[in-house]
Amino acid sequence: MQLNTESVASPVRPAATVVVLRDAAPGLEVLLLKRHGLSDVLGGAHVFPGGKVDASDAAASWHTLLDRAPAQLHAALHEPELSPADATALYVAAVREAFEESGILFAPGATRQQAVAARELLRGGLAFGAVLERLGLGLHTDAVLPWARWITPQVPLVSNKRFDTRFFLAALPPDQEAVHDNHEATESVWCTPLEGLQRYRQGEIALAPPQIMSLSTLTHFKDVQAALRHARRSRPPVVAPEPFQLDGQRAVCYPGDERHSIAERAFPGPTRLTYRNGRFEPADGFEALFAAAPGFFAPD
Repeated sequence: MQLNTESVASPVRPAATVVVLRDAAPGLEVLLLKRHGLSDVLGGAHVFPGGKVDASDAAASWHTLLDRAPAQLHAALHEPELSPADATALYVAAVREAFEESGILFAPGATRQQAVAARELLRGGLAFGAVLERLGLGLHTDAVLPWARWITPQVPLVSNKRFDTRFFLAALPPDQEAVHDNHEATESVWCTPLEGLQRYRQGEIALAPPQIMSLSTLTHFKDVQAALRHARRSRPPVVAPEPFQLDGQRAVCYPGDERHSIAERAFPGPTRLTYRNGRFEPADGFEALFAAAPGFFAPD
């Protein structure tokens, strides 16, 4: 990833991403996909499955496939300024992108065989909505829980595009597996949040700041249900990073940092990262990403 220093005048694009979790012997694990090296957004980096909202995601035809009414989806996002239609489009994009990039199908009662069949139909050129209709499935929006909202600053850190991305949290559906598409994503990896951060520290994988801070937050949950419980009872924080120069280096701070315009923290862990050694690092060392955050999360 290359550091960006140019201001972006184009509008912020709505996007959605799904942080997929599963329980395994080492503990809670998260799915990371390696983006194709030639991708114009975070090429070569490990990310959560997701992408921008397409115009088709707002089509009224999706309403027949929903497990919840648009008004309920709107309320769950805790963004009163959004319309129910825009809220619905974000959920549709989250489920669609998760399926297109990782092969994970969030559809009520979907079996492994149906997920495999859906991937074949998608590869055959059928649109996602048509795939669901062909298999008699719908959208399981209740399985993806609003978790955070990240808004790219005017001068993006590692891209020449700006996104307003809603992060959703979800458990891997029973009897399904992640299968990257070998187009936008060239590798899929399950790892504990700590393992992901350690691999980043060792230079084995590349991560953008939202993924770094998300993995840091996930280190505080012992299993999938603990993370989902927190998502269900919490209002998703709005994270608007604020870049600045520090001793000749590019840095970025988050809510709760003394330099940020918002005093209340959005998540545990460090409140700023500094670009050095060709990547973003915590100012006080990587250990800050793994530090305990007593009192930050309410007890189960």
